[in-house]
Amino acid sequence: MSDDAVDEETETDGGQTVQAYTVRLELVDEPGELLNALQPISDHGANLLSIFHERGNVTPRGHIPVEVDIECPPDRFETIVEALRDAGINVIQAGAERYSEELTVILVGHLIDTDLSDSLRKFQTTSRAEVVDVSLSAPEGTEGVSSARLRLATEADRADEVLATVREIAEEKDIHVIEPQIAGGSA
Repeated sequence: MSDDAVDEETETDGGQTVQAYTVRLELVDEPGELLNALQPISDHGANLLSIFHERGNVTPRGHIPVEVDIECPPDRFETIVEALRDAGINVIQAGAERYSEELTVILVGHLIDTDLSDSLRKFQTTSRAEVVDVSLSAPEGTEGVSSARLRLATEADRADEVLATVREIAEEKDIHVIEPQIAGGSA
């Protein structure tokens, strides 16, 4: 199934038109996480079509990728996605082209001492961006200055908002941000 809503539409018994959608999730590898992810889908009346749970595969952050195909009326889909996020489920992609922009930033500072995983979590929950790749270099060990290259995916036209959030969180933790060169910007 593609990332887009399926062209074929059906109707519920109540006469509502339903469409099929794909939702890509990233789950912590702990008992009950898949059930927690399915509960908001059920609570909002979506029909489960299929689940592809790649337990043998992990994302760059060490989580399990899960692809869920559902069908529901189009006006309910965003509510389901929000309910998943509210339940603490990491939604990587929902429907068509949810995250269509990528940007790369470099963080420099005492990343380990300031809890890099906390920073990554804040980037995602505050800016609605997804961290799709992290590369950490700590040549002086955990006590010294380290650097991390982050690839962030975000919705179209939200890169400025994501960068502002990264700057704000980095400033709180005394971390330097090396930002991408934005097309059309001055050098």
